Amino acid sequence: MAVQLKSIFGNAIKELFSRIMIMILLLLVWLEVINQHQFILYLTASYFLRMFVMQFYAFKLYMPKFSFHFPENMKEVINYSGFIILAGSAGAILLDIDKVMIPGKEEIALAAYYSVAVFIGTAIEAPGRAMLQILQPLTSKAINENNFTEINKLYKQSSINLLLVCGLFFLLVNLNIQELFKLLPQEYSGGKWVVLMISGAKLYKMYLGINGEIIMNSKYYKMLLPLAIGMALSVILLNDWLIDLYSTDGAAISTLIVVLFFSTIKLCYVKRNFSITPYSNKTGQLIVLIFLVFVSFYFWNFQFHPIVNIALKTLLIKGIYLFAAIKLKISLDINKLLSRFVKI
Repeated sequence: MAVQLKSIFGNAIKELFSRIMIMILLLLVWLEVINQHQFILYLTASYFLRMFVMQFYAFKLYMPKFSFHFPENMKEVINYSGFIILAGSAGAILLDIDKVMIPGKEEIALAAYYSVAVFIGTAIEAPGRAMLQILQPLTSKAINENNFTEINKLYKQSSINLLLVCGLFFLLVNLNIQELFKLLPQEYSGGKWVVLMISGAKLYKMYLGINGEIIMNSKYYKMLLPLAIGMALSVILLNDWLIDLYSTDGAAISTLIVVLFFSTIKLCYVKRNFSITPYSNKTGQLIVLIFLVFVSFYFWNFQFHPIVNIALKTLLIKGIYLFAAIKLKISLDINKLLSRFVKI
């Protein structure tokens, strides 16, 4: 689907379908319509259903033609695929290794509380993942055509748009987290700092836009493997030290440090080899806006039921943030999109 430049439907199915199914199935468990064993069976079935839907849509766009002849550039294809798979595998350790190391140093229950906090923190990158998957084939096309003007344009647009959208999610998550934890068992309430650090790390990655896609689709793709291995080893070493000092907060600190450090290396690497950066003349204004809204709303809440507090605070934050972003013309793309529905 991405190759055909029609990835919106696939991304919607990938990002939303599973989350909606999980929410529905959990509701059915809560209502005692199904039990936990049936939940697992139905959830597994939903993943197969998603696979078949995406397969049908992909075949509708383009029916593959089978050939038993190897392509002329088979060696390059295998090398590229191998490097990307290994880099992705090493990178996957970053968040998952925490859940393995925490039970070895702390109570096993803390791993469950930490996992929930990480899940909440990583939620801010959901719109970013969808946008990056849409931009990935465009980036690949521009790099193959050596169209550096287009690459620079996509780099800056992706950075400001992702920072704007994910910045809103960052604010909504962290400014409502105390009220959200009131709805959960008391044991989960200690995870607010984990949420803040994990979401902060994800926001920084989103700010870099298509940085990783530029490296992955260029001749410098081999650089991703040593970076991924370095990230994996660093987070293991830092976890071994910081979990002993700060428990689950230590694991989150490790992740934050590693993401900030290695993402900055990627930023400098792209700057050195392509002479482009994600900065635009609106980046500083947006960072200040996110900071001011965060500081203004972090230390107070409405004195109603937590659900009501979350709803009211969300409406207020969204209104102020989007109004300021529109008036400052942070993103012309977002302004153009919103102008279809409201007069700007």
